[in-house]
Amino acid sequence: MPTESGVSIKKLLSIQKNANQHWVGDGFPVRTLFSYSALGSVISPFLLFDYAGPMEFSPTEQRHGVGEHPHRGFETVTIVYSGEVEHRDSSGAGGKIGPGDVQWMTAASGLVHEEFHGRDFARHGGILEMVQLWVNLPARDKMSPPRYQSILNCQIPAIDLPNHQGKVRVIAGEFHGIAGPARTFTPINVWDLRLTGNQPIDVAVPDGYNTLLAVLKGSVRVNGSEIIDTAEVGLFERPGDYISIDSAPDTIALLLCGEPIDEPIVGSGPFVMNTAEEIRQAMTDYQSGKMGKIA
Repeated sequence: MPTESGVSIKKLLSIQKNANQHWVGDGFPVRTLFSYSALGSVISPFLLFDYAGPMEFSPTEQRHGVGEHPHRGFETVTIVYSGEVEHRDSSGAGGKIGPGDVQWMTAASGLVHEEFHGRDFARHGGILEMVQLWVNLPARDKMSPPRYQSILNCQIPAIDLPNHQGKVRVIAGEFHGIAGPARTFTPINVWDLRLTGNQPIDVAVPDGYNTLLAVLKGSVRVNGSEIIDTAEVGLFERPGDYISIDSAPDTIALLLCGEPIDEPIVGSGPFVMNTAEEIRQAMTDYQSGKMGKIA
């Protein structure tokens, strides 16, 4: 219901969870917490959210991860909380990210890439914990040239919440007028919340945007009633200007807001396009080498 000022709360629509873990390659033990295959336009512009770990890996000289594979039509956003990930792709881009860092890879017209544990991390072993978010591209941008953004922890602004309630790291979009470093094709907010208190917090979010709250550590009570626990995602209705977080001691969460892309979604494995014909073309282009090779 709108308040006297006209501001209204976003209602919690559902809580998504998945206790089933599967391996991506031999390096990433993953729970898929939401996917477009089940939720479609309800989560647009977001497509998929994989939560990997936390899991301890023993020291090794082997390369654990995922070998060469293609993508077309969307972006992958990898955020590391513990451990290291190395990336290379057929556009010539690549790099290593560690705790707090982000890889924002725009596959767009298509590329081939690989992801492995960082060599130093592999040699010493330790806890790996990371997430990978898939972000859709509108039809007009699906065949844009690929690009790669390596965003280091030191480049991400961290904003203190009032009353010692924690911090918000602004990866993409804006929070309280502070912009994050990620360049996006459509309006998106990706906020990394580090919450430490028990005082209620009202977080302003755009009316009409799809909004999701993914809890990675701890638990939160939202809008005075529902509890979202570790490895669960709260999905909110589009109408509303804010969500209320009533209790969140020692909690890490990602708050995702995005302007919906109300276009058809047709996906097959690593390709997400608008039509079945475009999927068939993506497969043909990959098989014929048009998405390049990793040097």
